[in-house]
Amino acid sequence: MEACKPVLDTGLRGVTIASTKISDVNGAEGKLVYRGYLVKDLAGKTTFEEAVYLLLFERLPDREALAAFKRQLAEQRFIPEPILTAMKAMPKAALPMDVLQATVPMMANYDPDIRKTDIDSATRMAIRLTAKFATIVTAWDRIRNGKDPIAPDPGLGQAANFLYMLTGEAPDDELAGFFDTCLMLHAEHSFNASTFAAREVASTRAHMYAAVAAGVGSLSGPLHGGANTRVMQMLLEIGDVEKVDDYIANILDTGAVIMGLGHAVYQVDDPRAHIIGPMSQSLGKRAGDTRWYDLSKALEVKGKAAFKKKKGKDIFVNVDFYSATLYYYMGIAVDLFTPVFAISRIAGWTAHVIEEQFGGAATKPTLYRPESDYVGDYCGPDECAFVPMDER
Repeated sequence: MEACKPVLDTGLRGVTIASTKISDVNGAEGKLVYRGYLVKDLAGKTTFEEAVYLLLFERLPDREALAAFKRQLAEQRFIPEPILTAMKAMPKAALPMDVLQATVPMMANYDPDIRKTDIDSATRMAIRLTAKFATIVTAWDRIRNGKDPIAPDPGLGQAANFLYMLTGEAPDDELAGFFDTCLMLHAEHSFNASTFAAREVASTRAHMYAAVAAGVGSLSGPLHGGANTRVMQMLLEIGDVEKVDDYIANILDTGAVIMGLGHAVYQVDDPRAHIIGPMSQSLGKRAGDTRWYDLSKALEVKGKAAFKKKKGKDIFVNVDFYSATLYYYMGIAVDLFTPVFAISRIAGWTAHVIEEQFGGAATKPTLYRPESDYVGDYCGPDECAFVPMDER
């Protein structure tokens, strides 16, 4: 019997599958780029709306263009009443990401451009989805808690509207600004799992809503979008800075991982973590309770040192490590952390769907169709001899 060929079970790591003009992640140098701009240069200087515009239209907007774009988003934040009715009929224990994923294809039925296949129609669909995601997530959180959804305020931006629709109170400038920066930092991250899922579906020429629903489904997996939720759960479990050493020792002894430390791409600290960390500290001071930030910082410093000592190599902090405490200080429910990721990443997903269908390299095949290496199963690598039912 001929020996089986080895299977390259790489999870596509290190495999280049397409070209893109949207973003780049330089893991060795800790650089994240949106359309040529370093994200660290955009943070605090641009809004989420500007980042969305940049990702969709390949340039930063001027004042007039940004004002017009904000009006477009404000006009599209509403959810059709039949969809709200359907959400109210869902079990209150439904997972927020499942509700979001279920709602996306329902919205396709109300989009006037759904049967069109040109880039302008796809861009309008992208804007509608970006505008509505925060409304869906906040509406569900209120519905499941026995409250009526709050209609978006056309006078507020994307970030401020989310916090307003969640609580009924408009946030102050500092709180809205911090959340806006978080949305901007999470808006895009090249060919991660959910973006690839969206692009793969888009490669079949499925419409924007089908591709985005696939992205939401991919993000719902705990290995992708659930990291900051698990970071916060870890911090709540530890509870006190004095318990950090014992926690780290136990993690290293059992071969488990410290959530928020380590990344599939970065070989240095995630540049976004250095921006979000100080914001978490500021909100802790504002609340008069810095223990969650202090606990995170102690876990980062001691975790890195212990890992280096035991494993002989460095480990680095990622964006989820401090976004967890920042969202917690904002009063956002822990199980909404991943949906918050989605209301930001919808910008990147839609930009990639548009690029997949209307741009990118001309040499790329229209449809993603990878190969596999069949190694057999019950009969091994050879074909099975069929056995009639009476002889089995």
